[in-house]
Amino acid sequence: MPLAAPTTAVADPATPRLAGWTLSFSDEFTGPAGTAVDPAKWNLSNQGDGFGNNELEFYTNRTDNVALDGQGSLIITAARESFGNREYTSARLDTYKKFQQQYGRFEARIKLPRGQGLWPAFWMLGGNVLEVSWPDCGEVDIMEHIGSQPSIIYGTLEGPGHSGDDTLEASFALPDGQTFADDFHEFAIEWEENVVRFYVDDQLYATRTPTDLPAAARWVYDHPFYLLLNLAVGGELPGPPDATTVFPQIMAIDYVRAYERQP
Repeated sequence: MPLAAPTTAVADPATPRLAGWTLSFSDEFTGPAGTAVDPAKWNLSNQGDGFGNNELEFYTNRTDNVALDGQGSLIITAARESFGNREYTSARLDTYKKFQQQYGRFEARIKLPRGQGLWPAFWMLGGNVLEVSWPDCGEVDIMEHIGSQPSIIYGTLEGPGHSGDDTLEASFALPDGQTFADDFHEFAIEWEENVVRFYVDDQLYATRTPTDLPAAARWVYDHPFYLLLNLAVGGELPGPPDATTVFPQIMAIDYVRAYERQP
C-alpha cells in the first residue's frame, strides 16, 4: 500500500487566503486510507510507453500507486517492480474533459520525493491537445522537480517555438539547505491575459509575458487548459535512477484547487 505522509491543517478552500478569487475546482483528498481518486474529477493513465520522454515507469491505475492516505492527502507511490515490461511503477492523473479553465489561479500543496531519476510535476496542457498536438496546445509546468536537485523547483511555459531547449523556464530555490522533501509547499500560478506569474508559498519568483518569447514563437496561453499530476521515473531530464536512489518514493498532494478572478 502507499506510504502515509503527515499533513497540516490548511484553510477552507472556499475562503482563499488571497482576496478576489472564487473557487472553481477543488480536491482535498479526504477519505479512508487506500481509497482511489474521485473518478468524477480525475483520469488515471494505465500505460508505460515513455510518454515521449523515454521515461522508465509504467503508470498504473492501481491503489498501490495512487490512493488516499486517510489523513487528507493523495499519495503517488513510485516503486521498483517489474510491471508491463517496465522496471518501475508510478501514477499519472489528469482532469482532461472533466475540468479545464482559461485564466485563473491554480495551486497545489505538495511534499516531493527525493533521489536521482525522480521527476514529479504539477502541470497543465491545453485542452485542444488532441486537435493541434503538443507543443501547439501549450504547456504550463506549475511545478517541475528533479530529484537530484532537492532544493530546486522549476516553473516553465512550453509552446510553439519555445519548447525543448528553448522553453521559458525559471527556478526557485529553498534557502539554508532546506529540501522540498522535508515538508509540504504550495505551488501556484496566476494566469491572466498575456501574463503568467509563478509562486512558491505565495512568493512570486517569475513573471512571463509574450515579450519573453523567442523570435517567431507564439503565445498560446489564451484558451482553456486542464490539470495533471505525475511522478515519473527516469527520462531525458533527470536521467535514470542509480544505486543511491531509494524506493519506494512518494509524492504527497494535500490539495489541488483552482480559482477564477472575481469580476
